[in-house]
Amino acid sequence: MDTIKEVKKQEEYIEKVKQLNQGKILKYNILTMGCQLNENDSEKLSGMLEKMGYIKTEEFQEADLNLFNTCCVRENAEDKLFGKLGELKRVKEKKGTIIAIGGCMMQEKHITDKIKESYPFVDILFGTHTLYRFPEDLYKALIQKKKQEDIIDIDGEIYEGLPIKRDSNIKASVTIMNGCNNFCTYCIVPYVRGRERSRNPKEIIREVKELAEEGYKEITLLGQNVNSYLRVEKEKGKLFEEYEGVNSFATLLKAINKIDGIERIRFVSPHPKDFTDDVIEAIANCDKVCKLVHLPLQSGNTNILKQMNRKYTKEQYLNLVEKMKEKIPNLTLSTDIIVGFPGETEEEFEDTLDVVKKVKFEQVYMFIYSRRVGTPGDKMENQIPEEIKHNRFDRLKALVESQIEENNQKYVGTIQKVLVEGTSKNNENMLTGRTDSNKVVIFEGNKNLINKIIELKIVSEHMWYLKGNIIQNKI
Repeated sequence: MDTIKEVKKQEEYIEKVKQLNQGKILKYNILTMGCQLNENDSEKLSGMLEKMGYIKTEEFQEADLNLFNTCCVRENAEDKLFGKLGELKRVKEKKGTIIAIGGCMMQEKHITDKIKESYPFVDILFGTHTLYRFPEDLYKALIQKKKQEDIIDIDGEIYEGLPIKRDSNIKASVTIMNGCNNFCTYCIVPYVRGRERSRNPKEIIREVKELAEEGYKEITLLGQNVNSYLRVEKEKGKLFEEYEGVNSFATLLKAINKIDGIERIRFVSPHPKDFTDDVIEAIANCDKVCKLVHLPLQSGNTNILKQMNRKYTKEQYLNLVEKMKEKIPNLTLSTDIIVGFPGETEEEFEDTLDVVKKVKFEQVYMFIYSRRVGTPGDKMENQIPEEIKHNRFDRLKALVESQIEENNQKYVGTIQKVLVEGTSKNNENMLTGRTDSNKVVIFEGNKNLINKIIELKIVSEHMWYLKGNIIQNKI
């Protein structure tokens, strides 16, 4: 498919909807579920909608268009969606609100069937591979007054140049690849986002340079498995024309590190099996790449890791951690852990606790295993009772929180560079920002410091945040 031609076609539909909306004050509300990739997709949807003349509102009751960008990784996302749709039915009856649902959940047939049967008032359903066609779907829904279903099962193309309305004017996420080839047995993502497709290096560099020119300070590179960037293209012999020396994830980090104006580079999520030496070297040597690395563990037991199809052992993971700590100065680590995977014994869960004790992660994102229809894990025998899963989760949580307090103590008395993001949500008289290691710091200061990186002396720790003081001669 000619993606450039298709994007221009959607620009024409944007203009058509804008003409329909001329003279009207129309509002949209968007509810984003799930990961940072979904958040980035929602920024693109917002960009399209605002070009079509809609104004964003946080109140779904007053919106003329309600849009859901769904996630299907956790079961509670389904409950949240269906609960919101129930509330919206009355709003729809009262003011004729357009309701559109997109994202990963729409790639699951049992979900779309339920929506069509139980929530027939929904106007638009679109999938992960057809997000770029939202202007066309909306125009047809408005003109034809008929429901639009725009979902395909084949892997989509990568469409460059879509409008985008970012949620922040200081931090931006940049998707570098779509899809996943790992097929972890608990995960639905490869089935709903398709196989790995990398973006052209030239387009990524262009986007980051534009963000730098607009004043953005921090970039987060996004992908389901960022450190396999361009791997599939190499295997198929379909490499893009090399641009600024980029032919791998490591060289991409190096190229972005050279861009003036960008002061911090983060990335999520890498996979331990693909953490090659050149990536470790790039993190160590690129001064702008944050030394907090997200390294998903999922389980600390080799047998459970095999059942999860993770392709590494407990020992290999711990060896990788040691290698990274040796090569990367001031390294800190965050991770994901799933508790209660099918068949997990008490001894196997103890292995997970053992890894947590040894690594001392800076942050741990903990999840109770949730069955996902369509994944191998859903069909496995020996599903763990909920009571046991919750008990193990509580024990892991207690261990992690005890380590957080211990880790936080290391910061007290140190000087930290903090990217100031705005006023504190809990105290408008305080400013808030984040360290290189993603620790939240609150402090007293003038609002003209927002969007700047400043040095703070950390004076106290409070579990989920640190408190700092400005070093006067550094401002």
